[in-house]
Amino acid sequence: MLRLLRPTLACAALAGTLAAADFYPLDRVRAGMKGVGRSVFAGERVEEFSVEILGVLENIGPRQSIVLGKLSGGPLARTGVLAGMSGSPVYLDGKLLGAVALGFPFATEPIAGIRPISEMVETFRERGEAPPASLRAALAKVVTTPGSSLDRWIPASAPALLPAAPESPATQLKLIPIATPVHFSGFTPRTLDAFGPALRGLGLEPLQGTGGSSGASEFGDPATLRPGSMISVGLIRGDLNVHADGSVTHIDGGRVYGFGHRFLSSGPTELPFMRATVLALVPSLAHSMKISSAGPLMGTIRQDRSTGIYGELGRRPRLIPVELNVYSSRRGNQPFRIELVRDRYLSAFLLQMAVFSALDAGERLLGPSTVQMRGAIQFQGGLPAVELDNVYAGEAGLPSQVALGAALPLAYLMQSGFSDLAIDRVRLDLRSLDERQQLRLERAWTSAREARPGERIELAVALRAEDGAETIRRVPFQVPAGAAAGSLNITFADGAWMNLLDLPAGGRGREVSSAAQLVRAINQLRRNSNLYARVWRSERGYQLQGETLPSPPASLRNILAGPAGGGSISSIWSLPLAELEIPGTGAALSGSETIRLTVKE
Repeated sequence: MLRLLRPTLACAALAGTLAAADFYPLDRVRAGMKGVGRSVFAGERVEEFSVEILGVLENIGPRQSIVLGKLSGGPLARTGVLAGMSGSPVYLDGKLLGAVALGFPFATEPIAGIRPISEMVETFRERGEAPPASLRAALAKVVTTPGSSLDRWIPASAPALLPAAPESPATQLKLIPIATPVHFSGFTPRTLDAFGPALRGLGLEPLQGTGGSSGASEFGDPATLRPGSMISVGLIRGDLNVHADGSVTHIDGGRVYGFGHRFLSSGPTELPFMRATVLALVPSLAHSMKISSAGPLMGTIRQDRSTGIYGELGRRPRLIPVELNVYSSRRGNQPFRIELVRDRYLSAFLLQMAVFSALDAGERLLGPSTVQMRGAIQFQGGLPAVELDNVYAGEAGLPSQVALGAALPLAYLMQSGFSDLAIDRVRLDLRSLDERQQLRLERAWTSAREARPGERIELAVALRAEDGAETIRRVPFQVPAGAAAGSLNITFADGAWMNLLDLPAGGRGREVSSAAQLVRAINQLRRNSNLYARVWRSERGYQLQGETLPSPPASLRNILAGPAGGGSISSIWSLPLAELEIPGTGAALSGSETIRLTVKE
């Protein structure tokens, strides 16, 4: 294993100054200048191509400029700018100018935007490291503001599994980042059909079954990696593989810079990258691309920003192990062992794709079917696991529902922002049945219409299956000893409906203030295989961080209702008094009904 030594502050400053001396100054770039670029067009051999400078597009972005160049040589006359060339270095007078990063959709000539290397290096400079003299002026203009503390909550709506996608590149008549080929191995074609639009909206081009991936965990020789070399950034490793291709722009000791544009806008991240071998070039009117195969592990991508990606050689990434088992009576158990990148957005999105593909590979997509999901998300540091236990039934689209149900808890956890919430591993067991096991709430009743405080009665529900068969479920209920005379409401509902009832006014969601509280809140979400009975009355109460404060004394009620209560306290009019779980039969349950019980003095 490679061991890298962090240089001292003085050595870092000297190394940065020497590296900057090898950069071609942007203010000396003129139209008509000739340069050379380097990229891989076959195998692992770095080849040169010619570059003619057309001009500089200044202030194309905030404090950013782009050099426009016309490329020629090698296969570029027939392919144009290739997807996978992102990051290919361009040199003027032997000094590094920048990275091939941008292009025009459907262009008939290989005209590219070149990202200046000075912008790439400056973006990823570590705090506390002295900048080279040539870059101090730019640093002096940068204004940093302290980050504000964000509220954390269980949202009313699902968290984003990927950042919002911009306009599709195919419809943009402007200079845009070169598409990044993303190779899928072990996935079904339908997976790419389902998730392809979201990936393309982010500037990625998904390719199914076109690139192999090495599962090797040992590091390759760093001497084999040079400016212009192809690298593959891994997203999933194991029985399923996803990796994205680009080129190395600059290597400074153990630091690696590439792509020249954002990959997924992840910011601080932890993505493994491997050396890659180009197998073929595919010319296309839309965007030609390189087809590659991933090789040995080289290090970890630490940053993903607007000007490119930054990685460290010899650094081993921390990945999330996932054990996924899909069982059916026809195929038996189909195990998948994979590792996901540990990333705020990507982890949940990649788990969603993996679960979708695993079900799509062998289970029916149309007709009655049921999937029972059991599993857990485990943590480091002693936190209890998040338990996953749900049942999904329907006639179509079941893989999508199950995949989303598996991914959302992970998305809540990864996007919570709690630094002490370290996910250790994920386990999922999916049992697929070729029948629709679903029950609907038909009616509900109580054993008595009136009761006294402290008296025990029975709550009952009738559940009806598709074939008309009826199942009766009963649970005992004791009227609270201090219950006032009047009407009590009893709402019977499935888990999803009951979860919605818990949302505070305004629908913001349930607030949490610690990792342990977040885990507990997720585990308290109701299952859709059980029915729930909530006893409540129309009376004013309060909720603090998701916890109900029933009938507070007048002194506390005045505080909660006043401005001192703050935004974390919400007022409610349906005051819950009790909730009972009515176990189901292992089938998915749906429906709701509210009845009344009269409490006598």
